[in-house]
Amino acid sequence: MKNYTLKEYADLLSSVDMLAEAEMMGREETVITYLTYDSRAVTPGTLFICKGAAFKEQYLENAIRAGAVAYVSEVQYETETKVPCLIVKDIRKAMPPLAEMYFNKAWQELTVIGFGGTKGKSTSAYYMKAIVDDYMAATGGKESAVLSSIDIYDGVIRQESHITTPESVELHEHMRHAVDSGITYLEMEVSSQALKYDRVNNMQFDVAVYLNISEDHISPIEHKDFEDYISSKMKMFALAKQAVVNLDADFVERALKAAEDAGSFKTFSLKDPSADFYGYNIHKEDGEIVFSVKCDKFDETFSLTMPGLFNVENAVAVVAAATLLNIPLEYIKSGLHRARSSGRMELYTSADKRVTAVVDYAHNKLSFEKLFGSTREEYPDHDIVAIFGCPGYKAYIRRKDLGLIAGEYSKKVYLVAEDPGKEPVQQISEDIAQYVAQKNCPYEIIEDRGVAIHKAIMECKRPTVLLITGKGNETRQKYGTIYADCRTDVEYVKEYLEEYNHSPSHVLENQNLD
Repeated sequence: MKNYTLKEYADLLSSVDMLAEAEMMGREETVITYLTYDSRAVTPGTLFICKGAAFKEQYLENAIRAGAVAYVSEVQYETETKVPCLIVKDIRKAMPPLAEMYFNKAWQELTVIGFGGTKGKSTSAYYMKAIVDDYMAATGGKESAVLSSIDIYDGVIRQESHITTPESVELHEHMRHAVDSGITYLEMEVSSQALKYDRVNNMQFDVAVYLNISEDHISPIEHKDFEDYISSKMKMFALAKQAVVNLDADFVERALKAAEDAGSFKTFSLKDPSADFYGYNIHKEDGEIVFSVKCDKFDETFSLTMPGLFNVENAVAVVAAATLLNIPLEYIKSGLHRARSSGRMELYTSADKRVTAVVDYAHNKLSFEKLFGSTREEYPDHDIVAIFGCPGYKAYIRRKDLGLIAGEYSKKVYLVAEDPGKEPVQQISEDIAQYVAQKNCPYEIIEDRGVAIHKAIMECKRPTVLLITGKGNETRQKYGTIYADCRTDVEYVKEYLEEYNHSPSHVLENQNLD
C-alpha cells in the first residue's frame, strides 16, 4: 500500500476546500505511515485526527508521545512537543478524503452493495451475503465482506458490531482489509447517522437499496426531527451507481425524486404490478415461505427458510439488487433458500409445542408492526408475550411506538434492559409502560433479561409465542459508557426451554393430557 507525505495530505484537503491553515514546520516530506483518531492506537509515523465532542487535549499529547508526527484538527493546540498541524474547516467532512487517500481507494476494487432504511437493513444484507457467497463458492471467489449492525467480517476481522456503519477511517480500513484478503464483494448497512455525518463520502455503492422509512432515531444526539432523519437517508442515492427503491414505502415520491441522483434506479413492490421487480403469490408451503418475482428478465419462484412473512419484502429487494449485478438466478435462489441472520427470527419450541420463542432484533416501529402483525397472522390461536426494552437517551419516540404496538397485540409485556447506557433502566421501562397500559395490557418491569425470559417461559399455561426482541445474539449490554459481557437471548431461551421441558409440573401436565 502506497504511503503519502504530509504535504500530499495538505494538498488533498486544499483540493476539497477543507484546509483552513497548514503549519508544516519544514516537515512537508514526512511520510505518513498510519491514520487514526484513537490515541491508544497511534504508532510512529501517525497522522492523528482530533475529533469528537468529548475530545481532550490530553489525547493529542498522548498521541504525540506515542509517535504521532502531525495532527488534523479544527483548532490549533499548544502542545508540549511541537508537531505540524493541518487545520480544517470541518473535521467530519475532512475525514473521508483522508481515509480514502490513506487506504488507497480500496472501495474501487470492491463491488459494494449498501442497504438503507429504518427496518430490514441487516436481514437484507445477510440475504445478499448468502447469494454472493454461493456465487463466489461456485466460481472460486472468496467469502464476501459484511459490515452490519450485527457483526463485521472483512477478511481480517470477524467480530460482533456495536455500530451500524463505522466511522470513515474504520470503514476504509475494513475495505482495505477485504481487498488485501482477495475479497471482491462487500455488503453493508448504511445508517442515517453515517449519511448525516459524511462517513460514507468518498466512496460509491455499486447498488444502493432503499427499503423503507418511519419516524425513528429522533433525539438530541441523533436527528433533531423527522425532516433531518429523512433528508439524511436520501443522501445515499447520490453515492450510488445503481439504486433500488421500494414503491411500498412511506414518502416514496420523495425517495423516487432523490433516486434521480443515482446513476440509474429500479423499483420493487409487493403491491404494484408495474414495479420493475414485482413480488406476488406469497404463501407458506411445507414450512417454507414461497413467493414469485416478475421482472423484464424472468418470472420465477423463490423460497425462504428463515421465518417471517414480512421478510419477503427484503428478499424481493435483494433479488432486484442481485439481478442488477448480473448474479445468475441459480445463486439468487440457493442463497435466499439457505439465508440466515444470527439473532434474526430465530425460533425455538418446547417439547409440548406450547411455547414458541422468537428471538429477533426488532427495535423500532416498523419492525414491531411487521413482527407482531405477522405473528398474529401465523399463530392466530396463540397468546403473544413480549419481552423488550429501549436504549437510553436515544430515539425517544420508540418508547411510545413500541409500547403501544406491544400492548395492542400482547397478553403480557415484560420490560427489560436494552443498552440503557447512562439512563436508569427503571426510568426507561416506566416511560414505555405508560403506553403499554394505554392498551390495557398487563406488564412487569424486570431489568435482567434472563430473569424475565425465564419467568415468561415457565409461566406459560396455554399456546404462547414469546417475542424476545432488541438484542438477538448480542453478547454485550451497554451500561454507562461500557459494553459489559452478557449472555445472549438465544442462550437464555435454549436453557430455559430445556428446564421447562424437564420441569415436573409440565411433564406431569403433559402426561395427564395424554
